[in-house]
Amino acid sequence: MSQAESFPRQAARTQKFTLGAPRAFTIAPDGSRVAFLRSRAGDDRTTCLWVLDLDAEVTAERLVADPNVLLSGGDEELSAEERARRERTRTGAAGIVQYATDKTVATAAFALSSRLFVTDLAAGRTRELPAVTPAIDPRPDPTGTRVAYVCAGTLRIAEIDGSADRPLAEPDGPAITWGLAEFVAQEEMDRTRGYWWAPDGQRLLVARVDEAPVQRWYIADPANPGRQPAEVAYPAAGTPNAVVSLALVDLDGSRQDVRWDDGSYPYLVAAQWSASGPPLLLVMSRDQRHSQILMVDVDSGLTTTLDSAGDARWLEVVPGVPDWTGDGRLVTTRDSDDERRLVVDGEPITTGLQVRAVLDVAEDSVLFVASAAEPTQVDVYRAELNGEPVVERMSEGAGVHAAARGGPVTVLSSASLEWFGARVRVLLDGKGEVADIQSHAETPSLTPSVAIRAVGARALRTALLFPTGHQRGTRKLPVLVAPYAGPHHQEVVYSRNAYLTDQWLADQGFAIVIADGRGTPGRGPAWDREIALNVADPVLEDQVDALLGVAADEPDVDLARVGILGWSFGGYLAALAVLRRPDIFHAAVAGAPVTDWSLYDTFYTERYLGTPDAQPEAYKRTSIVDDAPRLERPLMIIHGLADDNVVAAHTLRFSSALLAAGRPHTVLPLSGVTHMTPQEVVAENLLLLQVRFLKEALGVV
Repeated sequence: MSQAESFPRQAARTQKFTLGAPRAFTIAPDGSRVAFLRSRAGDDRTTCLWVLDLDAEVTAERLVADPNVLLSGGDEELSAEERARRERTRTGAAGIVQYATDKTVATAAFALSSRLFVTDLAAGRTRELPAVTPAIDPRPDPTGTRVAYVCAGTLRIAEIDGSADRPLAEPDGPAITWGLAEFVAQEEMDRTRGYWWAPDGQRLLVARVDEAPVQRWYIADPANPGRQPAEVAYPAAGTPNAVVSLALVDLDGSRQDVRWDDGSYPYLVAAQWSASGPPLLLVMSRDQRHSQILMVDVDSGLTTTLDSAGDARWLEVVPGVPDWTGDGRLVTTRDSDDERRLVVDGEPITTGLQVRAVLDVAEDSVLFVASAAEPTQVDVYRAELNGEPVVERMSEGAGVHAAARGGPVTVLSSASLEWFGARVRVLLDGKGEVADIQSHAETPSLTPSVAIRAVGARALRTALLFPTGHQRGTRKLPVLVAPYAGPHHQEVVYSRNAYLTDQWLADQGFAIVIADGRGTPGRGPAWDREIALNVADPVLEDQVDALLGVAADEPDVDLARVGILGWSFGGYLAALAVLRRPDIFHAAVAGAPVTDWSLYDTFYTERYLGTPDAQPEAYKRTSIVDDAPRLERPLMIIHGLADDNVVAAHTLRFSSALLAAGRPHTVLPLSGVTHMTPQEVVAENLLLLQVRFLKEALGVV
């Protein structure tokens, strides 16, 4: 970074300091190696495939697949399908952004520039297979003999040397795909894949998706009127979803349909097929109040219900379950006594923890992440299942921890307020730390100074930041409330990098207040469900309470000058704040806001609000379009015109309502920008424009 470079430019150039950080760890069952992804430098978007050898005298990292070499220095070309997949996973990097391995982690497969490559991880040799393009989501079978991939909605298979490439399942209609996850699965269920290999590599469990019932929306590029609008199958709340079914497909293309009551349980939330037992499915009702775990008979395709769950409001999706232990016990989670508990064969294993995800299930232990009493911290735990279950915390120190495991090796990634980024350690059972994996991420040009506290009667976890070097009692500071505050995401966490942009905003002369209220994760099922049928009033009330609670203890916080800014759900909340509480909030910047929940997708929206037909009052109560005549404070609305998640219609309809009501406001359209803003100059200038707008609106000199 040059001395003249601003923090916004550095943050944009490094994609918020994620470039160069290692991720996507896969560990060989024998503990011999760890495969992972990382770019060469903190400003390098090209992600490479690396291996850390653990069975050598000296552990060493090796670069085994370099996109610059594989593409001979040429530019990467992405298909529309691959762009959509990256948008769903919020992937802004380039190169090898995803890979899969065989069971022994000897062979890896990945798509690069829509072409298919395989890597011998031991030898470090990568070669291209003569696949039909564009290739999507290639995966070797567990034995490393073959590789499957998807092209144009067809699931294909080839021998590992590239020979005998052939289709296994082909679309039988223009809206049919085999082997891909549908929109809501990728966007909302954390299921990004659509096929699963049998442990012996002799057949596959494959999803068939029929998007014919889904309504079509058309997203144009107004800056290029000669381009045809993109057609998107978007299942908005209350409208039909894609029809998802499953089949067991043999290597010769013969199929056996998998059967369950898909009328009552249309959502395929998760699927899993391991050597520990038959395939497992998690299916859910349209209203998300009922779910079943099903075991698939691989000969007949019939399913048996192993477990069922229900909730009067909704059921949460927990990544990593269901699964089998090595000795055939069912691993899942269950909400009980206001805790999300790990459950093995129907017996609760944890107490006093809020389980967030299951990371790995082995012969006699389960690796998972959970929060204890403090929701701003996430720890890695291991439940030993030999005899009486014992739960052990593996991570150390206050922070946000994650892990991956294979055989005797665990890769532990730890973020904290005490250091930048994440530190990655490699642990070997019985020996402790045996190596670390280096991060090439850049060091930010500023260091956040964050005070985290529990505020008010609901102990709202709240972060407060002042300008660098601010001396308390010297002056009153205007306030920026900077929330997300929606389900499935926390802003107030014990991680330094989470507050980098917030510290820069503070350094522009503001006190920054960030609060996680009702509906945000980590505080238990009852807390999650406080927003049932109303994602507006409780959420806004908690932001007000947090702000007033902080101001009561901090005389430097000036409640006469309060702005609010946010993106996505946070953008919705920002607009909601100036519309419904102008006595508290004096200006707002709303980025990509949901303004009418009937325009957002089924799985997310219906979980909290039901369907528009069944719960019209819930949609009316939470829409801000009808509130347009109430606007009396300065409001800037920002929206990417290429956004296919929160489509620009949200902002355009809201703006039309504001105009019809004679309410002045500012709209900033971003041509060619999706729900992410990865472009370096756009991201930097967007921050600067927001600060300028808020300063002018709040009268900050």
